[in-house]
Amino acid sequence: MRHTVFCVLSVLITIVLALVSLRYFTDFWLLSLVYSFQIHLSIICAIGAVVAVFFKRHWYGFVMLAVATFLNIHGVIMLREFAGKMPAEDAPRLFRLMSFNIEFDNFGNAEKIADAVLASGADVVDIMEAQPVFSQLPRLAQIYPYRIGCDTSDACDTLVLSKRPFAAHKVYDLGALWKQRLVSTKIDFDGTWVDFLFPHLTKPYFDDFQADELVELKAIMQSRTGALVVAGDFNSAILAPTIQEFLRGTGLTTAFPEPTTWPVAAGPFGISIDHIFARPPLLIRSTSRLGDSFGSNHYGLVSDFVREY
Repeated sequence: MRHTVFCVLSVLITIVLALVSLRYFTDFWLLSLVYSFQIHLSIICAIGAVVAVFFKRHWYGFVMLAVATFLNIHGVIMLREFAGKMPAEDAPRLFRLMSFNIEFDNFGNAEKIADAVLASGADVVDIMEAQPVFSQLPRLAQIYPYRIGCDTSDACDTLVLSKRPFAAHKVYDLGALWKQRLVSTKIDFDGTWVDFLFPHLTKPYFDDFQADELVELKAIMQSRTGALVVAGDFNSAILAPTIQEFLRGTGLTTAFPEPTTWPVAAGPFGISIDHIFARPPLLIRSTSRLGDSFGSNHYGLVSDFVREY
């Protein structure tokens, strides 16, 4: 019986470890979600290896434990790689940004979501799958008189609200699958001009669409040489090879650790698939998660930015 349990656990753990380890050989899109859960899966495998060794002390159990431990530690290192520099404590806040995918059919919570936006203190707000709050736009306009997107209720995926005027803006078709899921704009914060890019990427298990979107997003960034913020729903954690390649080629950084945003039911044990990135001279002082998902399958994020001098 003990031998049978050891063998079953060994087979299951080996399969999972092999799938996670494939990240070092291929960024195959079908495994992207597995890569995003590298830390979670490696912890589960480590626990499973300990249980297997308890049933039978065998060298293979210790090998599984060693591999799981390596994958866990390396996962944390990869997350830490993109941590931004912490600004001075007395550096004044330049602006606050809120980013939230509210889910396209979440009409029952529209008023509560609008209340959360108004109470956030954010200077700029990025709402994705925004159709549910279309009815709340008159209320939101009282605090956020400047708006991009949601000109009609049936064309309302990405909505950008601002307390300050937009110097310029453009809505892009990002990739070949979805339309108008990248908003670009520029805002003056008391003499500091900041470029914003708000993407809403395709899920990673939809063939190579997400990878193609990241290539397009990177190309669009090249013409923006100053302070830059990129925020939105990436549908993948930083651990995904495609996201890592994108970040290494752009110089973007984020808060560490990032708040988890999905799945909502997992709470703090989920993963971060919604991101807020910055490029110097901007620094992120803090990124926090909204205390309520308001019926969405994502949690929203709020970040405070300062300027590095």
